[in-house]
Amino acid sequence: MFNWVFIRNFKVIKHLKYVNRVYLTDTQWNAIVHLFDEKCNRKHRLHDVWNAIFYLLKTGCQWRMLPKEYPKWELVYYYYRKWRDDGTIAEVHEVLRAEVRRRLGKQACPSLAIIDSQSSKTS
Repeated sequence: MFNWVFIRNFKVIKHLKYVNRVYLTDTQWNAIVHLFDEKCNRKHRLHDVWNAIFYLLKTGCQWRMLPKEYPKWELVYYYYRKWRDDGTIAEVHEVLRAEVRRRLGKQACPSLAIIDSQSSKTS
């Protein structure tokens, strides 16, 4: 599994009482839309499916407890598994990470990695 650090950069909107909703902004969606076939006629937008996935990540709720404002949990789970298995989620992570780094004035790809002794196995 990869790191979801970029989720901090999403716009958090408060609806109802004490409930946080995490949404993929239009700018972020425009950065990743080229990874999907948007020409297909679908009942639910892929943007809404991604918002549901981010909601699940943010709240840690069960799939079946997904609020009614999102597509049905079966559909969200189907796309999550499909994108996880074909590497699309990793690609989206890379695109959004590069975008965040560009906005911070850094190169798109990190040039240095640090591993501390507690993170790496010793033989």
